Amino acid sequence: MPEHAVGEPTGNWTPLFDTDAIAAQSAEAQPITATEPPGDTPSEPIPAFAPPEVVPGTYTYVKRWTFVLVVAGVWIVGAGIGVALYEWWFSSVDKTAPVFVVFVYVVVCTVVSLLIAMIVNKPLLAALAVALMSAPLASTAAAGVLYGAYVFDWFGR
Repeated sequence: MPEHAVGEPTGNWTPLFDTDAIAAQSAEAQPITATEPPGDTPSEPIPAFAPPEVVPGTYTYVKRWTFVLVVAGVWIVGAGIGVALYEWWFSSVDKTAPVFVVFVYVVVCTVVSLLIAMIVNKPLLAALAVALMSAPLASTAAAGVLYGAYVFDWFGR
């Protein structure tokens, strides 16, 4: 039985390897001349990479109490900012400026924490980046406490 039926539009395609059409071009090689005379050691070995040494007494991580102190310090500052921004927003007639400053505060905290987080092998700065990323949370919590103080009339206006 033939491979293809009679009248089928496809047929076997075999490539033609005609190499007679293009003749190889011959070129004479030019001699290479050195500008400097060859020395005793024309090529020296590449120095091996020396990994950084770990110095005793330095940590590659942050201790828990250091992390807590860094986060608490940033959160105290963030809480103060949150209380100040909420007080400004609460007492102002036009709310545009306080809302814009809150937006700028959140963007600055985010961008600065991301930039600090890109620093390698500095665990204290990594803790600072985490604290800065969560600073708007502390600001919101402090503003919520101030809002509760206004709602429940804990102190006179």
